[in-house]
Amino acid sequence: MQKSTANKYPSVKTISDAQRIGMVKEIFSTITGKYDFLNHLLSLRRDIAWRRFAIKKMRFFRTNRFLDIACGTGDLSINACLKHRHIKAFSVDFVFPMVRAGKEKVEKKGLSGQVNFMQGNALRIPFRDNTFDVTGMAFGIRNIPDRAEALREMLRVTVPGGQIMILEMTFIENRFFKLFYYIYLNYLLPLMAKAFSKNAAAYYYLADSIMNFPSPEEFAAFMRKTGMSEVKIYPLTFGITCLYIGKKQEETNLKAS
Repeated sequence: MQKSTANKYPSVKTISDAQRIGMVKEIFSTITGKYDFLNHLLSLRRDIAWRRFAIKKMRFFRTNRFLDIACGTGDLSINACLKHRHIKAFSVDFVFPMVRAGKEKVEKKGLSGQVNFMQGNALRIPFRDNTFDVTGMAFGIRNIPDRAEALREMLRVTVPGGQIMILEMTFIENRFFKLFYYIYLNYLLPLMAKAFSKNAAAYYYLADSIMNFPSPEEFAAFMRKTGMSEVKIYPLTFGITCLYIGKKQEETNLKAS
């Protein structure tokens, strides 16, 4: 995937699904070394609080297993295991450099027996049905063209009564902050990233993908359409990010419907 003469990736609205997948793989392969640092810097460390909030909402009741899809370097998995000491986490990402970096982090924290990394595809999750109490994805659903299939796969591997969690950034709806957020995403964020990353164009993509993501209400409705019940939205930091929690219906409810 070639960047344009303006040193930006093309808008997600103008490319095919296959092109977008290739672009995302290239982007995340080139920013792995600075991924954690830039996440913290460019979110003003709010990403740490967002993950912490999601982890507090997790409920483990049957398998004591957590699946982290599009896991990046594994912050959600690692911190979930530090909070819920009795669980095991399985972290899947389709970009191998991210998987490798995640394994190194886990070894340094002494969690190798508790957090397991593997390379895999969110559209073909390599686990059996009804395996995990909680299946989550943090800041990854924006990068998947076939979101419906990804959500259906997350639903499939979750136990009845279990949680499907999506933590994702969206374009702020608060009119007071809307202009500032637009300027931050499209001008300040790429400028800051340029000082630390060899691929600053990746952060133009970040802004573009956030601005083209559905509104919280639209995405929650989309989750319901895939078969999830009791979908709740938790806006975080003025709505910059939302945590969406859906539930897989209990087996008795499934039989009755």
